[in-house]
Amino acid sequence: MLGNSVFIIAAFVVVISIIVAIHEYGHYIVGRWCGIHAETFSIGFGKVLFSRVDKHGTKWQIAALPFGGYVKFLGDANAASYGSEEVAPEVNPRNTMHGAPLWARAATVAAGPIFNFILAIAIWAGFLLYEGKPTEALIFEADYAMPERFQSELEFGDQITSIGGVPVDERDGTLPIAPRIDYEVIRDGETVIVQGPYPILPRVAGLNPRSAADRAGLKIDDVILAVNGTEIWGFGDIVTAVNAAEGTPLDLKVWRAGEELQFTLAPRRTDLPLADGGFETRWLIGITGEEFFERATEPYGLWGAIKDGSTQLWFRLTTTISALTHVITGDISTCNLSGPVGIAQMSGSVAQQGTQNFVLLIAAISAGIGLMNLFPIPMLDGGHLVFYAYEAVFRRKMNERVLSGLMIVGIAIVGTFMIFAIFNDLFLCP
Repeated sequence: MLGNSVFIIAAFVVVISIIVAIHEYGHYIVGRWCGIHAETFSIGFGKVLFSRVDKHGTKWQIAALPFGGYVKFLGDANAASYGSEEVAPEVNPRNTMHGAPLWARAATVAAGPIFNFILAIAIWAGFLLYEGKPTEALIFEADYAMPERFQSELEFGDQITSIGGVPVDERDGTLPIAPRIDYEVIRDGETVIVQGPYPILPRVAGLNPRSAADRAGLKIDDVILAVNGTEIWGFGDIVTAVNAAEGTPLDLKVWRAGEELQFTLAPRRTDLPLADGGFETRWLIGITGEEFFERATEPYGLWGAIKDGSTQLWFRLTTTISALTHVITGDISTCNLSGPVGIAQMSGSVAQQGTQNFVLLIAAISAGIGLMNLFPIPMLDGGHLVFYAYEAVFRRKMNERVLSGLMIVGIAIVGTFMIFAIFNDLFLCP
């Protein structure tokens, strides 16, 4: 238990440190480009463990508490850039955060969330470039072990042209589940008929962190052989059994690397986003399946990868906003939100699934943190931008006393949300 807790904390620290470093570097580098001097760039808070001063006069440091970070610009009274302090007479006010032009301050503040978005797009685009773009051709390239009853006559490199008598380009997803299916393939230039298992095996191809399956101990590549004593031949059989259970516990017989194991878990009510912006409530155990063959791929163009990475970012942002709206109105459960504890547990769970999933998680969390920082709440970057908008409209800065009062309100809002999020993670949606 202790070892697992240490692993979860370590994974969480890695995720947060990367995202915070990118966020703060956005503030730092754009501020420097805009002529605003950064005095300190810190990863973490508290006692300084390591530091050095670069040629620009910025102190780079790593502090003992690695749960955040900040950039302190010249003239800032604090790391949040609210309030100013006196600077030496020889210092050019133009090089301070509060003496710089409005456009420079706004660009510097907005750069943090924007760099979070850029990180997310870069990761998703890089993943697409690495994986390639799927083509229409289906190629058998399975390289994972399976139970004896799911073995097939397919050979590595076979091009599948029809499944169960249906051409692959005419499939509509309604192929009946059966223990054995006929596959027409092209092998060494000839067309042959071979037999194999149902295309979507009852194999755990994806495992959602903090889901019922994850908490029960299921792992990637596990194969579900039976649910409540009924044999399973395709992933659709699992879906049917989970829906029929309506939340009551299920007994699973699972094959893992040649060994049969028993698990008991209860499906959870889950709110899934729909294309129209709404949500659909379903019973889920938190696993996904996939066909045991793959589409052939072709190289992904750089611009196409960036475009699709940006589309993924837009989907994440709009889905998150929709989820928050539906939680506030009470249409969906607060379990759709994750606080620090939930993110930490998620980080540890995904880290155990492999580097690829862990990096993709960093992209998703980076997008979420970038969005959160744009909320118009004093203390967050969005609050700064609102005050800059006020200054642009009324041609004067907001009164310091009013600003201080709003800052207290902002701290109270963020603090209340954090307390609720932690309580939600620990007690309402453990």
